[in-house]
Amino acid sequence: MKMRKTDLGVVAFMYLVCAYFYSQTITFKADSQTYPKFTIILLFALTTLYLLQMVVAAKKHGVESGVKEVFKDFQPAQFFVCLLGAILYVVLMHFFGFYISTVIFMAAVLLYLRVPALYTVIAIVAIVALVYFAFGKFLGVRLPVGTVIKALR
Repeated sequence: MKMRKTDLGVVAFMYLVCAYFYSQTITFKADSQTYPKFTIILLFALTTLYLLQMVVAAKKHGVESGVKEVFKDFQPAQFFVCLLGAILYVVLMHFFGFYISTVIFMAAVLLYLRVPALYTVIAIVAIVALVYFAFGKFLGVRLPVGTVIKALR
């Protein structure tokens, strides 16, 4: 399989994500940095392995553009609805906090993408539980509560 030039953009983006999250992580208290740093290092290592795999593929099979394959099944309506949903998610998080916003966002997007209702419920419960136990209980990280929820307290 040939190396695709478009994959270089993915690798560069992932390195930028690692750098950004690392810069944010070092502002945490020392005891709250362990898990995020581990995750960032793991992501960095996997991205580097992918880059090495791309170099080997380029030497063996050559390089191709990859643009046609990337946009072959692109559905603009689906993309822009999900982008709008992500923007609304950030706004909702400001007002209603992480958990309520996440449930609304995931339910709306998964149902819009026609994921069966049972799988949608399972995904929402799993993500909320994972975040609650990993960040809330294990790491002690406080997630955004939201201005409306704060006012109700």
